[in-house]
Amino acid sequence: MTTQNTVLDTPVKPSNSYWFYLVAVFGAIATFVIIGNNHIQGEAYGWVSLLPTLFVLAFALITHRTVEALFSGAIMGLLMIDPANLVGGVVDVSLSVMMDETIAWVILVCGLMGGLIAILEKGGSILSLSSALVTKVKSRKQSMLLTFLLGILVFIDDYLNAIAISSSMKRITDSYKISREKLAYLVDSTAAPICIIIPISTWAVFFSSLLEDNNVAETGGGLGVYIQAIPYMAYGWVTLVVVLLVATDKLPDMGAMKVAEARAKSGQVKPEGATEINFGDNIEPHPNAFLGVMNFVLPMVVLVGASWYFDIDLLAGVFAAIMFTIFFYGIQRLLSLDTMFDAIYDGIKVMMVPLATVVGGFMLKNVNDQLGLTQYVIEAVSPWMSPGFFPVIIFLVMTGLVFATASSWGLFAVAMPIVFPLGEHLGVPVHITVGALLSASAAGSHSCFFSDSTVLSAQGSGCTAMQHALTQLPYALIGIISTAVFFIAVA
Repeated sequence: MTTQNTVLDTPVKPSNSYWFYLVAVFGAIATFVIIGNNHIQGEAYGWVSLLPTLFVLAFALITHRTVEALFSGAIMGLLMIDPANLVGGVVDVSLSVMMDETIAWVILVCGLMGGLIAILEKGGSILSLSSALVTKVKSRKQSMLLTFLLGILVFIDDYLNAIAISSSMKRITDSYKISREKLAYLVDSTAAPICIIIPISTWAVFFSSLLEDNNVAETGGGLGVYIQAIPYMAYGWVTLVVVLLVATDKLPDMGAMKVAEARAKSGQVKPEGATEINFGDNIEPHPNAFLGVMNFVLPMVVLVGASWYFDIDLLAGVFAAIMFTIFFYGIQRLLSLDTMFDAIYDGIKVMMVPLATVVGGFMLKNVNDQLGLTQYVIEAVSPWMSPGFFPVIIFLVMTGLVFATASSWGLFAVAMPIVFPLGEHLGVPVHITVGALLSASAAGSHSCFFSDSTVLSAQGSGCTAMQHALTQLPYALIGIISTAVFFIAVA
């Protein structure tokens, strides 16, 4: 005799919300197609250039699906540009992004960083470091302070900070029932905001070259102009103070962070829906505690040293660190060559979601560039600019643009040729303009839920990008408001 499984045999009816979202998506597609068909070729898009980014924000907030939101926003923008050639437009933008030198650098750096961390994890080195630090850390506050201090020490690049610190500290913060969201906040807040105020970081090198390319500084003098502007990179300094207050429990938990911390104190440090980076369940710390710590510290020293030696190039640094680690672990017979090579592949696989997010963000930026978003926004606010309000307006506008596009480096290559001549015309000192732009770059990246540093910090800490962004937002807003007040006072 057979029995029927009524649960499996009964069809599931779509909910009302399903039909609502379906209608909303088709309505949005129709709207973008109508805009594209009615746009006169050669004319500026004006305020409608904001629509793809607004679609991304709405999609991500409703679904909490970051990668899908970015790609959908790019597609909507392409419907506005040429609805009859959507497939060709997607192919062209995809190829353009994947052939971009910056994207190639990001993919290689993130993939190899994931591979390096996987080797350190499988070799028991991260566990050895965590075990050694646990004996030194005696309280919840000390664990947060240690995370803060390590974040400042690893200043050479925000990617290195986001991945290495979160991987090595989460076992310690877990033991004191600190939520993964707060760990992600501590890590992310000592990433980009700290990198901008250290003149020997990847950020300093890149922006110094932009200053020279835009004739703001003479050839070879970009770093000098950058250093003069460091005191005016207010968002970095304010964030440094805010995260220190959070780490010392002087600033209370707010908003979604308060909820996350209450959950963690009840015993659940990792939020629902978060995926844990796990390279093996049977990993043990090195039997020699000192050597186990050195197995982590020395590859990090090589990574930082090689990056510095090769003109602050993290790609060269991580490649040298992997080669050193394979040799160093090999002579110890800590891991076989097969295991280490497999670990590199595993690490690259783990970085697929962050890389997809970065690629999606660059695709959205490419589409926004075609729509003229940056030029429209800056030109729209320029009539209200004066010498006294230019720095704060530029800071707020560029923060909003970085937040909307998740592209701090690429965006400024487009914005600088517009911003610097405008500032010079108004008589605003160059170092204040540079300070406002770099503050905006860090603020937008810090607060954006799909920026590279946000995604990497969340990935390494063990929470989703949206969970991290929502819990971090109140503290980022404190920094943004304080920085705006600073620029009003300075100007």
